[in-house]
Amino acid sequence: MKKILTKWINTKNRKTHNLFACYLPSNTGFLSRVILKLLFGGIQLPPTHAQSIRQLEQKGIVILVNKYKSDFEYFFYHTRYQIENLPHPSIGFDYRIFLWQPVSRFLKIIFFFLDYFFKHFSFPDPYKSGYIEKKLMDGETALLSLVEEKGFYRRFVKAKTDPLHYLIEIQKNRQQPIIFLPHLMFFSRTPRSTQLTFIDMLFGTREKPGRIRRLVALFKNPKKIFIETSDPIFLSNFLNRQDIAKLNSKDQAVALRRYLITQINQHRQTITGPALKSKLEIQEEMLTNREVRNIITDCADETNLSPIHAHKQAVDFLDEIAADYNPTIIRMYDIVLRWMFKNIFEGMVIDYKGLDRIRRVSKKGPLILVPCHKSHLDYLIISWVFLNNKIPCPLIAAGKNLSFWPLGPIFRGGGAFFLRRTFKGEILYTKIFAAYIKKILTEGFHIEFFIEGGRSRTGKLLTPKIGFLSLLIDAFIENNWDDMTFVPIYIGYDRVLEEKAYIHEMEGGKKSPENLKNVIKARKFLKKKYGKIYLNFHKPFSLKNYLENFNQSPAQNMLSESQQNMYHQFGRKLIGAINQVTLITPHAIIASAILNCLQKRFYYNQLISIVDTYMTYLLSQKATLADTLIIDRHRTFNQVLESFVQNKMIEKSASEFSTSTTSNPLFKISESKRPGLEYYKNNGIIFFVPAAFTALAILKTDAFQFSAIDIHASYKFLHEFFENEFIFNPDQPVEYLVRKNLKAFIDDAIIMPHPTLPDTYNLTSAGYRKLNLFAAFLVPYFESYWVVLNFFMRYTKKSIYDIKDYIKKIQGLGNRMYKRKEIKRKESISKINYKNAVTFFTKHGLSEAEKNKDQIEFYADVIQRYQHFLPK
Repeated sequence: MKKILTKWINTKNRKTHNLFACYLPSNTGFLSRVILKLLFGGIQLPPTHAQSIRQLEQKGIVILVNKYKSDFEYFFYHTRYQIENLPHPSIGFDYRIFLWQPVSRFLKIIFFFLDYFFKHFSFPDPYKSGYIEKKLMDGETALLSLVEEKGFYRRFVKAKTDPLHYLIEIQKNRQQPIIFLPHLMFFSRTPRSTQLTFIDMLFGTREKPGRIRRLVALFKNPKKIFIETSDPIFLSNFLNRQDIAKLNSKDQAVALRRYLITQINQHRQTITGPALKSKLEIQEEMLTNREVRNIITDCADETNLSPIHAHKQAVDFLDEIAADYNPTIIRMYDIVLRWMFKNIFEGMVIDYKGLDRIRRVSKKGPLILVPCHKSHLDYLIISWVFLNNKIPCPLIAAGKNLSFWPLGPIFRGGGAFFLRRTFKGEILYTKIFAAYIKKILTEGFHIEFFIEGGRSRTGKLLTPKIGFLSLLIDAFIENNWDDMTFVPIYIGYDRVLEEKAYIHEMEGGKKSPENLKNVIKARKFLKKKYGKIYLNFHKPFSLKNYLENFNQSPAQNMLSESQQNMYHQFGRKLIGAINQVTLITPHAIIASAILNCLQKRFYYNQLISIVDTYMTYLLSQKATLADTLIIDRHRTFNQVLESFVQNKMIEKSASEFSTSTTSNPLFKISESKRPGLEYYKNNGIIFFVPAAFTALAILKTDAFQFSAIDIHASYKFLHEFFENEFIFNPDQPVEYLVRKNLKAFIDDAIIMPHPTLPDTYNLTSAGYRKLNLFAAFLVPYFESYWVVLNFFMRYTKKSIYDIKDYIKKIQGLGNRMYKRKEIKRKESISKINYKNAVTFFTKHGLSEAEKNKDQIEFYADVIQRYQHFLPK
C-alpha cells in the first residue's frame, strides 16, 4: 500500500516538492482576500510608511520584525501591505499557515509532506532545504517574531533552527544586505499599568491582547488600531560592531534578539509612555528607597527633628508635590480643548517637522520640554498636541498656587506636580523634591517646566529662573546619566485670555490669586474670539555636549561659582533658542507700527507704510511668520486693525472699513490703551531689536556718512545695557549682527555703500525716517531705565535693600514723572522693566547715591545722550 501511494504521489505531483506552510502566496483566493480586506481595511498606517519601506527594499532583503508571534499580525502585514502595493511578508519564520492557503496549494503541501515523510520518515525543514534562503534571494519579504510560547525550549532544548542565527549565517556568506524593520501594532495608547485588571487576566493586556479582545477592538473602532515602525537595523552593521564581532554566531543571535526587543520596547514607550504607577505607589517606592531614607535621617540630624517627625514631613511633602497621572483626565482635557479650539480660537498652527524631530529624539530617553509661558493655557497645549500625535504626555512642573480645589486634583491627574515659589529654609523639602525629579526621570516620564518661572506679563520672554533647571542639571551630574535632552518650545497666541489682567498688573495693580471664584469669573472669556495658537520647536539640546563645551574639567569638579555661572548661561541659551523659533503674528506687527508712529493720529496709508518697512526687514531676516501673513497679508492686517478698534485700543473716524485705494481712514490711539498694544508689540520685538540697536547706533553718529566700525561700540553697549530685556544667541558676535543688519538696510535703501571708501555707508533721505521707526522700539525701555536711575539719584538710602520696596517706590516715581511729562510713553510705566533695570544697576554697583555718584552720573549722561537721538 505504501509503495502504491508513494508511486502515485511521485507521478501525479512532481511539482509539489519544496512546498511549505511558512509561505503564503499573494493570490490566496477570492474569498480569503475579501475577508482579510474587510478585517484590516480600517487600521491606520503611518503617512511616510510606504516610501520608507520601498526605499529599504531597494537597498536589500527586508525582514519585518514584531515582538510577539501573532497570526493576526502576519495576515495584516501580508494583506494590507499587498493592498498598498508594498513589499508584503510572504514568508513567516516558524509560522504554519494552512487554512488560508489556496485550495490547490494546500493539497500540494499535504502531498509533499506525505511524500517526504514516506521517503525520510521525518518532516521537511524549510531552513535545511534552503527553501527560505532561496525565497529571500528571489526578493521575497519575510516576517520574524521575536517572542513565542516555548520559543526558548524549541531553540535551546530541542535545538531547532533559530531564525536569527539562520539569517546571520546567510549575511556572512552574501553581499546583499539583510535589513530588519521592527514593527509595532497598537490596540490602545493607554500606558501599561503595573497591576493587571480582571479584564487583562481574562482577555490579555493592551500590549498583547488575546483573540477576543483583539477582535472586539477591530470591530468596535478599527481607527484606534495603528502601526508604527522603528529604525531599521542593517544586519551587517550590527555584526561589525566591536562588541558583537568577537562573539560566535549563536551568541550573536542572542545579542541581536535582545537588541531588537529592547528597541521595540523603547519605541512602544515613546508612544504609550512609561508604566503607570499610582501616586501612592510612587510614594511607597521612594520612601522605602535607601537613598531617600538616608536623606530623611540626615535632615533629621541637621534640624534636630526626631526620625518619626522627619519621616512624616517627607510623606507630607511628597503628597504636596507628586502628580497622579490619569489617562481619563487626559481624555477630558482633549474634549475640552477641542471645544475651545473650535469656539474660542481659530485653530492651532503646529510645527510638525519639529514635532517629528522630537519623536525621533524621544526614543533615546525622556525629554525636558522648556516652553515659554504666556498663559495658563500653556499647561494644556503641549499635552494636547502630544496626545494627538502619539507622543506620551509630559509631567508638568506647576506652581503650588494652582493646587487649589477643585482644579488641583484635576491638574494632578493631567500630569502636574507642584512646587513652591521658593525653597529657602526648607532643607528636607528641597531634597525630597530633587529625589522626586530623579524618580520620575528614571521611570521614563518627559518633564515640562517653564524656565521663566511665571507667565510673562510683557509679551516678551523673561530672564531665566534657574532653580528648577539647577535641580535637573545636578541630577544629571550626580547620577552619571548618559545624556539629558532639552527641547526649547515657543507657544504663541494672537491674543491671550489674560490680556486685561496683565495690563492691570504691569501698571502696578495687584495680581489676582488663583482660586475657584476667579475660575468662575473667567467664563466670560469663553464668549470671545482670540485668534490662533502657534507652536514651534527648536532643535533639541544635549546637556552632555553643553557641559563638555562649557568646562574642560569634569562637571562634578566645578566650583560652586562656576556651577552658578553654568546654570545661568544654559538658562540664557534656552531662552535664546525659544526666541529663535518665535513666530511673528500680525497683531505684533500692527501694534508695533501704531506705537512707533510719531503722531497720536495717523492715517491708514501712513500705518501701512510703516508696516511695509517692518515686513521688508522681517523677510530679509527670514523670520518665521504666521500663516495668515503669507496667505493674505493685506486682508489680515485689516482684520487686526478692526479687532483693535473693537477692543477700543484705537479709534477710527470712518464708520465702515474699506480696502479700496481711495479710502484712507483716520485712526487715533488711546493713551490709556498703549500698555495693551505694548504687550502685543513685545510678542515680536525680539526680531526687531538687532535692527533697533543698529539704527540707534547709526543715529548716534550724528552724520550722514559713517563706517561700520563706528557703530560697533554703541551696538555692544546697547546689547549689554539691555541684557535683562532681550536674550539672543550667545554664539553670534556683535560684528556679525551689525554686518547682517547693515545688509538688510542696504537692501531696503536705508543706507548706500560708499562708492570708493571701503566699509563706509551713506544715509539716504528716506533712510533717516526708517531708522527712527526701528530705533523707536527702544524708547519705552530707555524711559523705564531713566525712571529707575532717577530713583537711585533721589531716594536710595542705605536701609533700603529689598527689591519689593524698590519697585513700589519706583512705580510711584514713574507715575509722577509721566504726569510731569518727564517721560512720554505710558507703556514705560512697567513693573518688569523696572525690575530688570534695578537688577542691571545693582549688578553694576549702583546702590547708594552718595557712594556711587560717578557711576550714576555716567549712566545718566549715557541715557540722556541716547534719548537725544531717539524719535520724540
